[in-house]
Amino acid sequence: MTKVFIDGSAGTTGLRIYDRLRERRDLKLMTLPDEVRKDPCARADALHQADIAFLCLPDAAAMEAVALLDGDESTVVIDTSTAHRTADGWVYGFAELDGQRERIAKSSRIANPGCHASGFVALAAPLVQNGLIAKDAQLSCFSLTGYSGGGKKMIAEYEDGQRCTLLGAPRMYGLTQQHKHLKEMKAVCGLDILPVFCPIVGDFYSGMEVVIPLHASQLNGSIRDVQELYRSVYPKGIIHYAEAAAEGGFLSASAMAGRDDMQITVHGNEERILLTARFDNLGKGASGAAVQNMNIALGLDEATGLELGGN
Repeated sequence: MTKVFIDGSAGTTGLRIYDRLRERRDLKLMTLPDEVRKDPCARADALHQADIAFLCLPDAAAMEAVALLDGDESTVVIDTSTAHRTADGWVYGFAELDGQRERIAKSSRIANPGCHASGFVALAAPLVQNGLIAKDAQLSCFSLTGYSGGGKKMIAEYEDGQRCTLLGAPRMYGLTQQHKHLKEMKAVCGLDILPVFCPIVGDFYSGMEVVIPLHASQLNGSIRDVQELYRSVYPKGIIHYAEAAAEGGFLSASAMAGRDDMQITVHGNEERILLTARFDNLGKGASGAAVQNMNIALGLDEATGLELGGN
């Protein structure tokens, strides 16, 4: 039976991974008592014993956990922090990229993608790889997310009965254009230039809507070429292309809440185009992707234990 340790199981992502795994009979979940869950010796012992270790920690603590393994690669590490997403020796855990599923299956060091980055990568990477967007394209992206993406502190702020009235409306952040996901967005997609990125948190628990707007002049092709490419790259599966998904002329950022799949759509016309990825920031944007990566590493059906909707 596969032994699984979640280092940081008390956090939002860790709890969601635990919920996905606790009923599975093919896994044994290893836990540490509260009084020692931050003790380096106890953590090191659990990390060495585990077949799979999820790191649901801040960056510094994630790097510390890897150091505790002291080079032991018999434990497959899936890091949900930002620490290793572009690091040498780590495989980026986005299975839908060309050839990436095979790389994940062979690796003992897997970096889970960022939530905003997952939508951007799903939309931009196939277009760059197939020449529909140039590597030196000057792209922009905006992304709507539920407040659970900010972790326990932000969740508490939004759910406080005496909260600030400003939380009732969408709020932009990442205003300095230094958001921590930008590095992987550029590197993984093979872009030469960082995109202009506008993340927005809204007054809803979970869900995410990532949009890349394009002028036709930015494409080496047409809107139909983009649609056809997505149709071939994302048939029915965890990521799936939808011909039309507008809800009465609207696209809700919470449409995929509670699920682990992602929906790709293309809207607009021959002059101005909207590429959109919708998913749960805690699902395909975090814990769902982590479980998918674990399944691939174990040679299982990658959708095992995930919450998927109809395609």
